[in-house]
Amino acid sequence: MALPTTVIYFTCYDQLSEALKSRLGKDDEHIPVLAGALSRFGSVTVVSPLELIRTRMQYRKLSYKQLYTCVSSEVATDGWFSLWRGWSSTVLRDVPFSAIYWHNYERFKKMMCKEVGIAAVITLPFDVVKTHRQTELWESETLKSIIPRLFKVAPACAIMISTYEYGKSFFSHLNEKMNQCP
Repeated sequence: MALPTTVIYFTCYDQLSEALKSRLGKDDEHIPVLAGALSRFGSVTVVSPLELIRTRMQYRKLSYKQLYTCVSSEVATDGWFSLWRGWSSTVLRDVPFSAIYWHNYERFKKMMCKEVGIAAVITLPFDVVKTHRQTELWESETLKSIIPRLFKVAPACAIMISTYEYGKSFFSHLNEKMNQCP
C-alpha cells in the first residue's frame, strides 16, 4: 500500500507545486502548504478503499473469497461510499501533517541550498526525522505508540524523500544531457 500511495502523493505534490508556482510565483511560501495538503487529500481519497479492504482482511483474517463476499455485501447494503469508511479521520490526520511537513521540508531545503548547497542532500534524512518528531506531537497518540511509530515512520520517510529527490535530480540531469545532443 505504501508504494502506490507514495507515488500518487509525490507526483501530485510535484505537479501541484509547479502549477501553483506558475500562478502564485515561485517564491510564494504558501505553495508547499497548499500542494502538500491537496496532494495528501487526493492520495488518501484514491487509496482509502484499498486501505479499508487491506485492514479488514488483516483484522478478520479473511480469505480473498471471504473478503470479496464481505465487501460485496457491504456495498450492496450501504452503497459504494461505504468503501471510504474511515476516510474523514485519515484526512483529518494526514492533511495537516502533510501541510506542515512540506512547509518545513521546503523551507529547510531552500535555506540549506542557499547557504551550503550539497549539505541539503546530506542532512535531508535528519530533517525528515526532526519534522516527524515535531509533528507527531500533534497526533493524539500515547507516548508508548509514538516511539515505535517514529522508529518505523521517520526512517521510511527519510529513505523515500531522499530516493525521490535523488531520482528527480538524476532524471533532470539525464533529460538535460539528452536535450543538448544534436
